Amino acid sequence: MESLVFIDNEDITDPATNLAIEEYALRYLAPEHDYLMLYRNNPSVIVGRNQNVLEEIDDTYTRESGIRVLRRLSGGGTVYHDPGNLNFSFITRYEQSRLHNFHFFNAPIVRILRSHGVPAEMNDRNDILANGRKISGSAQFSSKGRMFSHGTLLFDSKLDEIDRILSGRMKKIQSRSHKSVRSAVANISGFLREPMDIITFRNCLFHGLIPDGRPDSRYTLSKTDRMRIREIRDSRYRTWEWNIGRSPRFQLTRSRLLKDLNVTLSLEVQKGHIEKLQLYAAKPDRPAGSFTRTTDVSTLDFETGKKVLDTISHRLTGLRYDPDAIRTALANGRLEVHNSEEEPVAGFIAGVSNLLYGSDE
Repeated sequence: MESLVFIDNEDITDPATNLAIEEYALRYLAPEHDYLMLYRNNPSVIVGRNQNVLEEIDDTYTRESGIRVLRRLSGGGTVYHDPGNLNFSFITRYEQSRLHNFHFFNAPIVRILRSHGVPAEMNDRNDILANGRKISGSAQFSSKGRMFSHGTLLFDSKLDEIDRILSGRMKKIQSRSHKSVRSAVANISGFLREPMDIITFRNCLFHGLIPDGRPDSRYTLSKTDRMRIREIRDSRYRTWEWNIGRSPRFQLTRSRLLKDLNVTLSLEVQKGHIEKLQLYAAKPDRPAGSFTRTTDVSTLDFETGKKVLDTISHRLTGLRYDPDAIRTALANGRLEVHNSEEEPVAGFIAGVSNLLYGSDE
């Protein structure tokens, strides 16, 4: 990579746009060059291509916090981005010797980190560590003679947010998705010989990877480039179908005591939609403690409970497996119940909704 060309992303911090720039460079920029991107994103979660979002993150927390969730092209685990994290991407010609050879791409970064006092080294999972704690993770993607190897550099990131966000709420999901491996993490800024901010750090990386004085060392996006990048961004990285619906097929089974009825859920989700949903009601024949959680101790007529569950199964089958879609579907339409049952039924439906999409805890 002696002739790297730096792609100027104009300091864009929108994660969907930066992922689209990377894909555009891979597929459409002049193949005789190798390219480098260095960029930061607004707070966001980036999941690997073959991961199930719900297994990887606290989806409720990200929604409430306005943290966007996006899926990248490459495999590997889930990562958290914020302005204190610097991302790098080497976009090069494909060579068999480079595929899965993270040392080839990351060795120059390790060298630069060490030159600033960071005790950086690579482990056998392709991470960069400092004193045993992870400061960088990497992943790769290849297509039609081109490839990229990209990763994170935790410079001054909010580490408490990483722990809070990257904690899957739905641990009972069964799928063949790629599971992230959690590691103890640290910020690069804490190891530097001399303090610097992240912009200075980015400049150090730039000058360490691209020698000064080359007139062809920077690529500025043209109007046509930006138009095609927006098309990629809007058709992929800003769509529910890619970011969430692309999760691998999965199953979920669990039970709870709702309104003094034992309710069991059996759910199958494919391409982000509820393909099969079965809800069973049974009269209690074992202690409530054998179920995940007791939602309400008041009772509901058994036959009414069965009727409600049948109606819910019918309404939700084929729907997006999404809390807003579930709540909207359960709020629409009326059930033919006696006035004395309306309040228990409303509480029962709320409990079923939580069983469908709530935490396993």
